[in-house]
Amino acid sequence: MLTPKLLTTLPQSTPRSVLADLVAGITVAMVALPLSLAIAIASGAPPATGLVTAIVAGVLISALGGSRVQIGGPTGAFIVVVHGVIAEHGFDGLVLSTLMAGVILVIAGLLRAGSLIRLVPEPVINGFTIGIAAIIALSQLPDAIGIALPEGTGAEALERLPAIWDARGTLNPASLATGAATILAIVALRRAFPRFPGLIFAVAGASAVVALFGLPVDTLGARFGALPATLPRPVIPEMSAARLVELLPSALIIAFLAGVESLLSAMVADRMVAGRHRPSAEILAQGVANIGSALMGGLPATGAIARTATNVRAGGRTPLAGIFHALTILIVMWAAAPLAGYLAMPALAGLLLVTAWNMSEPQHWHRYATTGRVSDRVLLALTLVLTVFTDLTVAIGVGVALGLALRLRRREVPPADWTPPDR
Repeated sequence: MLTPKLLTTLPQSTPRSVLADLVAGITVAMVALPLSLAIAIASGAPPATGLVTAIVAGVLISALGGSRVQIGGPTGAFIVVVHGVIAEHGFDGLVLSTLMAGVILVIAGLLRAGSLIRLVPEPVINGFTIGIAAIIALSQLPDAIGIALPEGTGAEALERLPAIWDARGTLNPASLATGAATILAIVALRRAFPRFPGLIFAVAGASAVVALFGLPVDTLGARFGALPATLPRPVIPEMSAARLVELLPSALIIAFLAGVESLLSAMVADRMVAGRHRPSAEILAQGVANIGSALMGGLPATGAIARTATNVRAGGRTPLAGIFHALTILIVMWAAAPLAGYLAMPALAGLLLVTAWNMSEPQHWHRYATTGRVSDRVLLALTLVLTVFTDLTVAIGVGVALGLALRLRRREVPPADWTPPDR
């Protein structure tokens, strides 16, 4: 149950299959590059941490994981949590929280806890996924349309919405055009060429237009400076008993999200390749990956559903594709780091807006609203509202508790046509 899929598939590899995994890995890397940068920026972390996470965690998840085609790295689901931890505890607090989450996941994997994902009610997962997508969209809207919010504006929806409205007079037409063009290009390329990594070409094309015509649009280099061309050295974060207790709630949330999203992604991948993942091995790999990412100063990591699906569509069939994807990002980081400074911030924001839209799975909204039990729809709506307007910790805690209570109640309440036995 804990044997990595790499060890299972490697003896069966052929030169042809390795070449197919190499092509798929390069393709996924072209998708992961701009996404990793954009996710790090939206999380309030330095852009380079997104690339570090994609490289370090990407290799470890593929090498040790229980899925044939899982692609790991930073994901949009963590943006809200990471932003909150950095705001409250600083970046060093995030690193220690990620390290603790990794240890929790390793223990869960060794205890064969991967199957516990089935206990989390589906309405809760759907509710906080849509809620996180809404928060991501809200956080990226100012950059996408060129609105300058007052310094110190919070990330909370109740504070951010009025601030965006009050700052509408600062709208930058060039930024709005760049963000809109990026979104349209991503959608058009995805529909016309589904297997083509259109994300990086859309972002790079929009950024090239900004640079060539000297448009008054904020860029990655202007805001954050030059990206490093090498990986940092591993560093063990400072620890104390008080600090560990203080960060434990954040670590538990990171571990929960990493476990849930990675196993959901693995289940989606199973359907695409007619395979069967090993949940405990996957959880164990996520733990090791988060420990590795934390020691290198990276972000929390998990399996990425969109990148995993891209890997499958590009022909990836073994964990070698995920390893090649991480190595490709490392090579690009080493060879072309200065070029990343020209990436336009509205283009990256537009990319995340598309990601948030896809993450919310709008094709399923009608089913959520019209089918199933009323209690499930209420649970989904409650989790969604709590995620957007309160705190993700509260949303998950309340949602899971109510969901499990409803499940127990349904087991105890007999069906309407049930009659007691005649004694």
